[in-house]
Amino acid sequence: MNTQYKWLILLLVFGCISCESDDDVSAADEEIVITSGNADFSKYVSLGNSLTAGFTDGALFIAGQENSMPNILAQQFALAGGGEFKQPLMNDNIGGALLGGTQILNPRFFFDGAGPSVLDAVPTTEITNAVTGPFNNLGVPGAKSFHLPAEGYGNVAGVAGGLANPYFVRMASSPTASVLGDAMVQSPTFFSLWIGNNDVLGYALSGGDGTDPITDQTIFSQSYNALVTTLTSGGAKGVGFNIPDVTSIPHFTTVPHNPVPLDEATTAAVNGAYAAYNGGIVQAFAFLVSQNVISQEDADEEIARRTISFTAGEGNAVVILDENLTDLTGINSDLVNMRQATVGDLLVLPASSFIGTLADPQNPLSVNGVAVPLADKWVLTPEEQEEIAVATTAFNSIIDTAVQQAGLAFVDANTILKEASENGVMFDEFLLQGNLVFGGAFSLDGVHPTARGYAFLANKALESINATYGSNLPMVKAVDYSTFYSATLQ
Repeated sequence: MNTQYKWLILLLVFGCISCESDDDVSAADEEIVITSGNADFSKYVSLGNSLTAGFTDGALFIAGQENSMPNILAQQFALAGGGEFKQPLMNDNIGGALLGGTQILNPRFFFDGAGPSVLDAVPTTEITNAVTGPFNNLGVPGAKSFHLPAEGYGNVAGVAGGLANPYFVRMASSPTASVLGDAMVQSPTFFSLWIGNNDVLGYALSGGDGTDPITDQTIFSQSYNALVTTLTSGGAKGVGFNIPDVTSIPHFTTVPHNPVPLDEATTAAVNGAYAAYNGGIVQAFAFLVSQNVISQEDADEEIARRTISFTAGEGNAVVILDENLTDLTGINSDLVNMRQATVGDLLVLPASSFIGTLADPQNPLSVNGVAVPLADKWVLTPEEQEEIAVATTAFNSIIDTAVQQAGLAFVDANTILKEASENGVMFDEFLLQGNLVFGGAFSLDGVHPTARGYAFLANKALESINATYGSNLPMVKAVDYSTFYSATLQ
């Protein structure tokens, strides 16, 4: 009898397990209904610049566009009623472009095993061969806030003078069209807006040399608020992004301030060449102190900053021009505003291939960054970085206010990308970091994200959209997006 009871107990146990298993399978097989909440994704348009166009590895090309953040969003929106999302695809995966048969934009970078190299190929995208829209992705590389509402930004006649944009020339509905106008004619029900990065980035990329100034705060405010007001005028909902801290990206953090190796003979020669300069600044400041123009303490501090000295071996700082130094040329024309860089200076990425070249090919001693100081365009000084920080804070305040007042979803791209640059962020099983080439977050140009980086940002947008509008859009998976495009990409 005991044995029979034991078998009966076992049958009951297995029966219970079977019932529980059936319930689990039933629950797992139950279809999850994806909803849009109180948003309407049926007509989605994206406005912005290169960050929304899919620009990566220094160029715009088909594969990058297909992995653009807006296109990733559109694929998820399609699960909840989203419609077609059309992009102005380039002709190839080479990148770059032609204007009247002449190359005006360079091909993309690729990783050659040692570092970023420009693809050895000729672009096939001719800007004057317009593509037919309307386009949902209206990301225009190079666009600033005030460019989006500007009529004629797609007029080819204005490209040479910088009044029009070659990318928009190719996709504009007419030569007199504006990016905003081409968005509104589609009667969008949902939009994304990420603009303003170039309003400070242009200044930063030029080393703060003044050729591409920071946008005036009043102009930025007027432009951004006009964009939000117009985009929401028909009842559309959307998501806005703020501006990243451009000085934290690899374009400004990869090249060290002290990359110069010197042997003993060269060190002695260079130090000998700078002896007159070092002595001259001491004399000049002694004169200024005697005339009560500057205090002895301030003079001593600047003399220390401006004294140039090299040592044999690795780790010598480059010599740079610095407009913020006291102008001594009225005392001695040879005492130009130069000093050696410090850890507080940020060298732009292209400086890596310029430092060490010869200013005069016939003179082996005319080494750029050593005997010849680097011009302003190669470096962001602390004062220039402060200008960028002040502008970024002001612009982000304007964005934050406009987004909140309009009730839009919001993505704090500033915090997200800064965290990726400084500490790294987890995206599923992958760690995205800010170092060039192998960090995973930023592409080979040191400015724009990789496909995986764009997917990460898309997920941040999806999270905010779900929280704001009550949708339940699923996240995308990191493994589906790469960090490199091969040189042979077709």
